[in-house]
Amino acid sequence: MAADGGSPAGTGPGEDGADVLDRLDPVVLHHVVNTLGWPDLRPLQRAAIRPLMDGQDAVLLAPTAGGKTEAACFPLLSAMTEQKWTGTSVLYLCPLKALLNNLVGRVDSYAQWLGRRAALWHGDIKESQRQRIRTEAPDVLLTTPESLEAMLIGVKTDHARLLGSVRAVVVDEVHAFAGDDRGWHLLAVLERLERVTGRPIQRVGLSATVGNPGQLLHWLQGAGAGSRTGQVVAPGVHLSLGAGGAGTPDKAAADRLPSPAGEVELDYVGSLENAAKLIAALHRGEKRLVFCDSRRQVEELGAALRAREMTVFLSHASLSVDERTRSEQAFAEARDCVIVSTSTLELGIDVGDLDRVIQVDAPASVASFLQRIGRTGRRPGSVRNCLFLTTRKETLLQAAGLLLLWSRGWVEPVVPPPEPRHLVAQQLLAVTLQQHKLGDQLWDRQWNGLAPFDRSAAPILRFLTKEGFLDTDGGMLFVGPEAERRFGKRHFIELTASFTAPPQFTVLSGRTEIGRTDPSVLTEERPGPRRLLLGGRSWQVTYIDWLRKRVFVEPADIGGIAKWMNGGVAGLSYALTRAMREVLLGTDPPVSLTRRAEACLAEQRETDAPGSVHPGGTLITRVGSGVRWWTWAGYRANATLAATLQSVTDPLQRPTDCWLRLRENLTLADWRAARENVGENLVLPDVDRRAVRGLKFSAALPERIAVATVAARLADFESARSVLRESVRFQPDG
Repeated sequence: MAADGGSPAGTGPGEDGADVLDRLDPVVLHHVVNTLGWPDLRPLQRAAIRPLMDGQDAVLLAPTAGGKTEAACFPLLSAMTEQKWTGTSVLYLCPLKALLNNLVGRVDSYAQWLGRRAALWHGDIKESQRQRIRTEAPDVLLTTPESLEAMLIGVKTDHARLLGSVRAVVVDEVHAFAGDDRGWHLLAVLERLERVTGRPIQRVGLSATVGNPGQLLHWLQGAGAGSRTGQVVAPGVHLSLGAGGAGTPDKAAADRLPSPAGEVELDYVGSLENAAKLIAALHRGEKRLVFCDSRRQVEELGAALRAREMTVFLSHASLSVDERTRSEQAFAEARDCVIVSTSTLELGIDVGDLDRVIQVDAPASVASFLQRIGRTGRRPGSVRNCLFLTTRKETLLQAAGLLLLWSRGWVEPVVPPPEPRHLVAQQLLAVTLQQHKLGDQLWDRQWNGLAPFDRSAAPILRFLTKEGFLDTDGGMLFVGPEAERRFGKRHFIELTASFTAPPQFTVLSGRTEIGRTDPSVLTEERPGPRRLLLGGRSWQVTYIDWLRKRVFVEPADIGGIAKWMNGGVAGLSYALTRAMREVLLGTDPPVSLTRRAEACLAEQRETDAPGSVHPGGTLITRVGSGVRWWTWAGYRANATLAATLQSVTDPLQRPTDCWLRLRENLTLADWRAARENVGENLVLPDVDRRAVRGLKFSAALPERIAVATVAARLADFESARSVLRESVRFQPDG
């Protein structure tokens, strides 16, 4: 790439040649060479130029640190100059405030090349900074969907003035949104934003590798999916979705994804204490990032490493913002150290020059593992690497199954949660608050026909009116007293968050906030002084303010307890549990296995496999009075099967990932009769009423709709049908 913005030597015109580079603003090209010192753009960055500057929707796919931010920013900033966009014309949305904090300096520096400006707005931003944004609109605004909705409904922000000029929106980590309720919230808010701008907004998603990129793009396009063109852009993949239909490009994309690469080792260490010993002994002088899959595990491992005089930093969602920021900054600058984290550092936050990733036990998905291993191998000459330290034989089996899927290039499809009726209720209240009043016949136009925020929501609207969440007068809808009572505190801030967090107590040492803890740690009976483990350190409780949910502590040497209630039951997928079954039947993942891991897998195959797996189908075993059906189908499929085959399944059970408990008096004749009666007619899983309370805004839904929403999210009909089509082998008493 020449310093004057000319073409790199050896490239001709065409999709990825000189003509594409020449479309970028010459000032951008100048700074890429002279400020960043890049000899050329990466393939993804080249491939993104044409569709983005042509105004097409797009999903840009690349591993962590694959240059996705630049692939989006360079063309959009060039378009901003070329088309003379004014005001806030680009929104950059992220799922995490920490990710926004990490990006704003970079994005602002690119904008300043062209005399433009980027600014940051989220829940931690001071009111003085927000006021500056209101009076001097930045060209690029980095924010979250929740903060965007707060701008739409807030009384301090003239949202039409601030957001009316938006032309494009970049959604970073779009797969993280699409897989949960925040994705439905994002889509609904973007449709409302298009009503404010009066024009379609270009949508650009940035994503790590997913199994269904075409469907992800179709989803991101929202109500305009059938009428707008779009591109899935990845190194070696360039798939178009024409107006009028989504197409089905995902198999083609999956067939052309790069083969998995990296140095991966699988070990079995038997306990968290042994994992700490190994981490302290191995890779001295290196910067290591250790992933755990619970906050409790992070705390206990952090404390065990500190006891071995390691330099340790911690990161998880219940630590205070300041505590996490201190850890991330210190880790970015340190060398011989360890940071122990939950998935909070899985997304693209920069943690500096990392040498090694260690995984304690196993993540629940291949996509998650790809994010984690992608934190390494960024230096020239280094390779991606991950060491698995499994503490139980069950997690060794899970890790082996996951690595088997990864070795085959398989990644989970991103599937939005079905039937988000609670968010329909939330959106009806939010848009009424935004507009101050809403026509009772035209309300559905606010989302441009996007399902399920369309006419199908009429029963929910009737319920909201009947229960006083909305008032009606003269053909108009207004926010009612029940909405004020339930959600009205702090200018309806509760209405902008689409998920429910379990109640936690704030932990304070003097005036310094350390983080938050589960109330059960403060109430359960325990001998001796009450001590907490938080930030990898023990603290003794000195005072509990039950009314304000605050607990005051002072440092203690040892003895702290870490505990948080699980916010929900996800369970493992059908694909992962089936891969675990393959491992039990004798297939090893093609990674480096330590002798300990080999021995533990061999023992499981010898002792556990005969009573739980059979190559010819599923297995029903009787051990004493207990009867188990080993389906290896995943939690959701097993919950579906338990509800469907109620005549033979034990009603007092919580399904597991791998098996279901059947009735103790089951006979072969009972089984056959139950199976014949079912046919292909499956039943939604039973729902615990406590699970409905975990669905935010469920109070704004009729109970039957709230229960049906939760039940639909527990079900996996496709996998359950696959299991029912398999032969079943009955094993005699063990």
